[in-house]
Amino acid sequence: MKVFVCTDIEGVAGVVSFTTHSYPDGKYYEACKKLLTAEINAAVEGMLECGVDEIVVLDGHGPGGITFEDLHPAAKLIHGRPLAPWSVLDEEIKRCDVGIMIGQHAMAGIVDGNLSHTQSSMAIDSYTLNGRPIGEIAQFALHIGAFGLPMIYLSGDDAACREVEELIPGIKTVSVKKGLSRNSAKSLSAIAARQKIREGMKLALQRQQENPLQPLVWEGPFVLDKRYFHTDTADSAAARPGAERVDSQTVRLRSENIKDIIYA
Repeated sequence: MKVFVCTDIEGVAGVVSFTTHSYPDGKYYEACKKLLTAEINAAVEGMLECGVDEIVVLDGHGPGGITFEDLHPAAKLIHGRPLAPWSVLDEEIKRCDVGIMIGQHAMAGIVDGNLSHTQSSMAIDSYTLNGRPIGEIAQFALHIGAFGLPMIYLSGDDAACREVEELIPGIKTVSVKKGLSRNSAKSLSAIAARQKIREGMKLALQRQQENPLQPLVWEGPFVLDKRYFHTDTADSAAARPGAERVDSQTVRLRSENIKDIIYA
């Protein structure tokens, strides 16, 4: 089995603040990268115990969130900014069998979602796909689902786990913290979080062998509304080919193919 891992930093135990933890100029940013990398390594250990053949890790945090020299030697890392085009990344996805998310947060606007946001915490108010609010979890699951990969596991905060469980019934989740507000949480210790992630990863893979989850696929055509905090950001987004200006802060994209719209 080959596993494609999408990572983020805001759903990691101990990471609770945008300004001091997840933004690159934050006082504790480098320490938080180490926390994320250790959680990835814990998941990798669980995969290896289940006989996974190849592990490809995508550093999905905006400015990059992984400490390369600390990454488990069994993992291969896709990193660099800007990342390669999706047409290139998709070739890596197609080679894999399942997808997972480590360090994931809830979508924007979730009251108990620690560090909740969708793509840009500074620019985007919400995403709505075919009338349904979505965040980064649905984006990833739908994108890999278009290539036949099921999403089988997620670690993050309580709200992220709840979000993916509603999206993909039966998925294995591991909560490493409970959001108390957008910039506050009750975290497990780093050691406890890593142990829980490792054991949860093993269980997810065992479940997939016994009772496999199916790829997440929604019926098209697709209409994606992207609502921005500010009108000038919407101005730029509305200038792209095919975009429709819905109102002062909302831009609409349409497509028959989910791959063309979900990360547009």
